[in-house]
Amino acid sequence: MAQQRTDIDVIDELVTDHREALQLLGRIVSSTDVDERRELADTVISEVVRHSVVEEMYVYPAMREYLPDGEQAAKHDTEEHQELEKVMKQLEGVQAAEPRFDALIQEMTDKLRHHAHDEETEQFPQLRERVPRDELIKLREKVDSAKKVAPTRPHPGAPHSELFHKIVGPGVGMVDRLRDKLTNRPH
Repeated sequence: MAQQRTDIDVIDELVTDHREALQLLGRIVSSTDVDERRELADTVISEVVRHSVVEEMYVYPAMREYLPDGEQAAKHDTEEHQELEKVMKQLEGVQAAEPRFDALIQEMTDKLRHHAHDEETEQFPQLRERVPRDELIKLREKVDSAKKVAPTRPHPGAPHSELFHKIVGPGVGMVDRLRDKLTNRPH
């Protein structure tokens, strides 16, 4: 029987995000259609940006609060997000037919795979052990709501902080979604 949406916690949601993003990156590699490759790249960029923002808004503060090395873990993961954003920003400006496109897809895949592995084998099990289940479900609800207004494009020069994302992020997200609509970018 499938899990009911109300039973899914934030860790389940984020692990699913990791899997889906890595699957999209795999589809890009296996596709030979340049239009499809560009569309998939834009989709995965949007999804990874939204995922990163909501982690920084809600998950990393929980890591800081509940994990013994939470501050260091959150700092490390935020630095990995920054590196991913730099790659995604470059990827946005490269045509899918260019050889550099494939190199950037590979770099993004490697960085995302490493980041997901760190979180899924280190931080997430600790969170699941230390945070009450009802709190993890509430965090998933907050993450779901925040994804709806989060930015959809990489902004590597912007601060990667909970406060910035909560105050400025929705406005940046609105501008990103407007740009997405005007350029027919998938979201």
